[in-house]
Amino acid sequence: MIFDTSAAWRAAPHKRVLLFGMSGLGKTHVSQVLRRHGDWFHYSIDYRIGTRYLGELIADNAKREAMKVPFLRDLLMSDSIYIGSNITFENLTPVSTYLGKPGDPAMGGLPYAEYTARQAEFRKAEVAALLDTPHFIERARTLYGYPHFVCDTGGSICEWVDPDDAADPVLTALSACTLMIWIAGTEDHTAELVRRFDKAPKPMAYQPAFLDRVWHEYLDLNRCTEAEVDPDAFIRWTYARALAHRQPRYAAMAARWGLTARAADMAGVRSAADFEDLVARLLDDRRAAAPG
Repeated sequence: MIFDTSAAWRAAPHKRVLLFGMSGLGKTHVSQVLRRHGDWFHYSIDYRIGTRYLGELIADNAKREAMKVPFLRDLLMSDSIYIGSNITFENLTPVSTYLGKPGDPAMGGLPYAEYTARQAEFRKAEVAALLDTPHFIERARTLYGYPHFVCDTGGSICEWVDPDDAADPVLTALSACTLMIWIAGTEDHTAELVRRFDKAPKPMAYQPAFLDRVWHEYLDLNRCTEAEVDPDAFIRWTYARALAHRQPRYAAMAARWGLTARAADMAGVRSAADFEDLVARLLDDRRAAAPG
């Protein structure tokens, strides 16, 4: 780790961290606190995906829908209107909308082949955005004058890496330039995430092997064809399984490549000083627990 003691962390003139874990456990909350109350640059992976790597695909998807409406089609064809996505750190809906959900087209579903193609595009985009982290660390310091840096990752980071591989290209690159911190929730947090998701299901990205397995399990369990799948019912059914699938992957990432913070502790962060104190305690705890 780039900071192996609390003293090294506190003395560092350029603090650089990366937060990972399930969406809804505090990554963006802490990143926004740091951005507002300290000299921290906030690098949002999902924002980078939506503006740099999937921006054109997202806009084209919206245009494709607009072209189905004669009135809008005429305006688009005459360059009378412009369609683009209004992505912000607080509103990343265009990214999840592009990912979509598989199932019945009449219910807003995508054919499974199109859905998996978009999943593959997202995977490529997320890996590229993660590997852009060193560039943005340097850019934040030299262009904008920010001494400190926080990388706010998407929940699917664990889907594209092998935490048990010491040569994993993404984790090797990230751990060389940031202190990686997993925000871990409790069973109560998991239950609340499931409740929230059930109320407002949103598209997610999944490891291809996991997605293929749960898709066919769902079809067999419900004795339905691809075109008969209720898109929201499928992603609701998949969500709890995705949480269980991701949990050990996050834990392995933290054990080998970084630190583990409790979601409750992160929720209590109200200033940059609070965060710096919390990280110092995590480093002390890890050092105390180390063998020998």
